[in-house]
Amino acid sequence: MTETDIFKALADPTRRQMLERLSAGERNATELREGLAMSQPAISQHLAVLRSAGLIEEEKSGRQMRYRIKPDGLAPVVDWLARYRAFWPERVDRLKTLLREMDQ
Repeated sequence: MTETDIFKALADPTRRQMLERLSAGERNATELREGLAMSQPAISQHLAVLRSAGLIEEEKSGRQMRYRIKPDGLAPVVDWLARYRAFWPERVDRLKTLLREMDQ
């Protein structure tokens, strides 16, 4: 799993909505599908993308698969963002200075 895989997985609004639902706790595919105009096979494909990106994990419970957020799934993205964290304050300060100069 790389940052690219994670960003590709998160690019889809349906997958982001599924992750949002999983942030409230474990769900099965039927529960994740509620309210979405989507077939069960399409939901399964979205789950496969999230799983291959390392964002969710699954566990069999009886005849059902239960899905939950993988705790370290977003770690590569957090690391990627950390590399740029120091960059942005300087840029924002420069922009503020430029805007002040333009106002004068």
